[in-house]
Amino acid sequence: MKKKHNKKLFVIDTNVILHDYKCIYNFEENDVIIPIVVLEELDKFKKGNDLINFHAREFTRELDKLSGDMLLTSNIPLGDKLGNLHIETGKEFSEKVLQSFPEKTPDHRILAITDYVCNSNKDKTVVLITKDINLRMKAKSLGIMAQDYKNDKVVNIDDLYKGIKIIEGVDQSLISKLYEHPEGIGYDEFPFDEEPGGHKFYILRNNGASALAHYNPVTKLLTRVVKQTTYGIDPRNAEQTFALEVLLNSDIQLVSLTGKAGTGKTLLALAAALHQYKKYKQIFLARPIIPLANRDMGFLPGDIKEKMEPYMQPLFDNLAVIKHRFSQQSPEFIRINDMLKEEKLVITPLAYIRGRSLSNIFFIVDEAQNLTPHEIKTIITRAGEGTKMVFTGDIEQIDSPYLDTASNGLSYLSDKMKGQDIFAHVNLVKGERSYLAELASKLL
Repeated sequence: MKKKHNKKLFVIDTNVILHDYKCIYNFEENDVIIPIVVLEELDKFKKGNDLINFHAREFTRELDKLSGDMLLTSNIPLGDKLGNLHIETGKEFSEKVLQSFPEKTPDHRILAITDYVCNSNKDKTVVLITKDINLRMKAKSLGIMAQDYKNDKVVNIDDLYKGIKIIEGVDQSLISKLYEHPEGIGYDEFPFDEEPGGHKFYILRNNGASALAHYNPVTKLLTRVVKQTTYGIDPRNAEQTFALEVLLNSDIQLVSLTGKAGTGKTLLALAAALHQYKKYKQIFLARPIIPLANRDMGFLPGDIKEKMEPYMQPLFDNLAVIKHRFSQQSPEFIRINDMLKEEKLVITPLAYIRGRSLSNIFFIVDEAQNLTPHEIKTIITRAGEGTKMVFTGDIEQIDSPYLDTASNGLSYLSDKMKGQDIFAHVNLVKGERSYLAELASKLL
């Protein structure tokens, strides 16, 4: 006789719901418990235009639809082959919880409820699911199992797609052939273990000879990548050369660029956008406002321009680098100023893009590592005809307390979209700001 599966009980923290409002459906046949404190906290987030506000509202609607006329204290079926859900009301602090955390904060109340669930279900495994690392440590200190919400994490961060491969010892005649045939060569002539998936870049070497190559999944040809000056910006290394290749390729509609600070991700994207200004109705350069956490920009003094200036300054700095490549009387310099005045070039917080038409736009999202996978999806699914989307960021520099290198939207994007004909990813390695910046990035 087959042994009956012992269901687990998963207690869900508020930040998990704000991260993914459909999280309750991702625990297979196990039961899900929502502490009533979580509903109280969600109520504080229901007003506003940020994605977390949307998630708070949507979860409440989902809960209302699920429960119908049933009481939330009873077990509510989540669906076929899924477990049940119920709301656990507030509980007295046990002596252990009270002695450790006398202050009755929302986190400590969640711990008290989880502790009660553990003591009431000694025959079952109870796990607190939270994206708050500190809360996980507090729970474990009380002897409560606690885990991160991993449903949208990249499986193995060490295997994260880089988009570039170095091949040593390539037959010198093949390298020469790439130079002789600009239209490209069949990939089967090269020493690949298997057909490359999607757009991929190669650094081919043999002693002193080398070539930069791009595999096109549509034509199935390998072509040589040539360095090209783009709106005053010259690529300084192989990775930057590859980045410009995909940024200037109109067949590639979705691009992700990763790399540490100073590798030129945003600068290259902006230069490529300006280079192709005639192809697009507008250029949007946006970034999420992370330092304000969940507070609206209305808390800051001044008009909208003054409010966003401190957070948008790095983007204006990149634009200034490009402008200073030209004299003030040059057509390129004048064009940038005119585009800013006419809003053909828009630098703005990501939240202020909402409601804008995204057709025929060159759309650059900077600091995309601070977005959740759901936010990335929301942005991409709004792309209209003729739009190119570029996401840039450093997955090692995440400001959001509930994201990491494996769960942020930028890692998720490059992992899930690899192999698609309209997507390309390039990981930039070498910092090009200065020797000082490169040294600091490595050692500090």
